[in-house]
Amino acid sequence: MNILDKIVIDKRKEVDLKKRLIPVSQLEASVLFERPCNSLATLLKTSKTGIIAEHKRRSPSKSVINQKVSVAEVAEGYSNAGVCGMSVLTDGKYFGGSLDDLLLARASVNTPLLRKEFIIDEYQLIEAKAHGADVILLIAAILNRNEISTLSKLAKDLGLDVLLEVHNEEELHKSIMPTLDMLGVNNRNLKTFDVTIETSKKLSALIPDEFVKVSESGISAIEPIKELQEYGYQGFLIGENFMKTENPGQSAYEFIKALEK
Repeated sequence: MNILDKIVIDKRKEVDLKKRLIPVSQLEASVLFERPCNSLATLLKTSKTGIIAEHKRRSPSKSVINQKVSVAEVAEGYSNAGVCGMSVLTDGKYFGGSLDDLLLARASVNTPLLRKEFIIDEYQLIEAKAHGADVILLIAAILNRNEISTLSKLAKDLGLDVLLEVHNEEELHKSIMPTLDMLGVNNRNLKTFDVTIETSKKLSALIPDEFVKVSESGISAIEPIKELQEYGYQGFLIGENFMKTENPGQSAYEFIKALEK
């Protein structure tokens, strides 16, 4: 059993408990539920840099990354840096995040917000919308084709953008459907945790042009982004590279300025 399997088992227990505590009707009554979403996919299509910067306190592979800076500080810093979107980890047990982080980020900026979560149930999409998300992540490694279809259709009905993440060719082939906006290639091997952008390069030609291509994980320098732009990638999800510094917003600002040159 790999770490992803363990996370999903715990996530099912967590979602089942939440469903009993907070009914869908209560989530739908949120003042944010009727808020029009900002499209990350649309922004990425016209951006020269395509940076999606992440708020992440810790991870299973790196333990503590940054527990010091507040979500609001990070969100404002990223927004001022000119990111296209902000990814907010909401998993508690493995990443130290929460839905409150999403709310605090939403209260701070108008930047498109991605709820970075292990989504296995439609309830989590209602949660995302109620807490101010604009985009949801679906992970092909933990969902079958029918689940991807059901979840992505509901997301579109809610006005949310959909980023579908794959790790290999098999996951990509089972996932392609019109209810997706962006296809993300995670450069991290889930079994070995090795990271290489060659994964993004290899899969780029298999992603239909109607989807925005996003490369995820292992991007910490300008050169790989320049390389991947040649392969048609318009979005780049960067997590630890900014968060491991004392001032993630300033780090993002300097990175984006260098990328624009």
